[in-house]
Amino acid sequence: MDITTLLQDRILILDGAMGTMIQRYTLTEADFRGEVFKDRSGSLQGNNDLLNITRPEIIFEIHKAYLEAGADIIETNTFSGTTIAQADYHLEDAVYDINFQGARLAKDAAKLFTDRPRFVAGSVGPTNRTASISPDVNNPGFRAVTFDDLSSAYAQQINALIDGGVDILLIETVFDTLNAKAALFAAEKVFEERNTALPIMVSGTITDLSGRTLSGQTPEAFLISLQHMPLLSIGLNCALGSELMEPYLSILAERAPFAVSAHPNAGLPNAFGQYDETAVLMRDKIASFFEKKLVNIVGGCCGTTPEHIRAIAELARKYEPRKWSN
Repeated sequence: MDITTLLQDRILILDGAMGTMIQRYTLTEADFRGEVFKDRSGSLQGNNDLLNITRPEIIFEIHKAYLEAGADIIETNTFSGTTIAQADYHLEDAVYDINFQGARLAKDAAKLFTDRPRFVAGSVGPTNRTASISPDVNNPGFRAVTFDDLSSAYAQQINALIDGGVDILLIETVFDTLNAKAALFAAEKVFEERNTALPIMVSGTITDLSGRTLSGQTPEAFLISLQHMPLLSIGLNCALGSELMEPYLSILAERAPFAVSAHPNAGLPNAFGQYDETAVLMRDKIASFFEKKLVNIVGGCCGTTPEHIRAIAELARKYEPRKWSN
């Protein structure tokens, strides 16, 4: 059964945060370097995507934990897997391996679970540049990155993810829709060149209570600017907890001509940058998503763990998914 058919039948569960789980291992600079990058200059600690190469067993364990918790879809550990993002660490040359190994690790974990279909979503992050906004307040016309720069970097990432065996592309944490359009353009180009196609999920980020993305779009504008694409789903993730996300998610649920996804944070961070929302509390808040039939795919972002996903998955089984018509 393909994923589009499954989405009409039941709510699918996405996994939770990768960074939160990596933090539990209290890794050192040496862990991030491994043997492959031991002689590289500069600090590599905090470059979580690099662990696909240097500590693959940790990433595999995390994927397995989320699958055991009930995830139907797990994301590759490739959120910063573009040459643009890896330039901060001078690791542009490692991008192919980061993505290929990230996809392979997730796929190997998913193959262990044969009770029902499990899917691997290639995580395509927004990069640390924005194509719509100038970083220089004195020069509003300046851009730190171009559409062509982004699409080229995304094409490289997407090719490696497909080589590694992903089932879906997840263009996530979109704060600038122009960046997302560059990723979609790259995906279309890669599909054409490879004579293949994968389902694509897009997930945006409402950055604060203004109800807009960083580049100024409302959820409705975000949807309108992307719905020309035959997406698998559109949704929201990060920045907000489920309670604050719900009004904006409702707009997408009412109007989207395809599935709707949500993977909120475990509430808002405290003064120390930690997330205090327990699995039970988050589950109880997300219950409203199910009761109002707002979602087809639900998971967790910052601060969430397998415990959160297990609680959400158990509750989701009791509800029907959102229905939509093309």
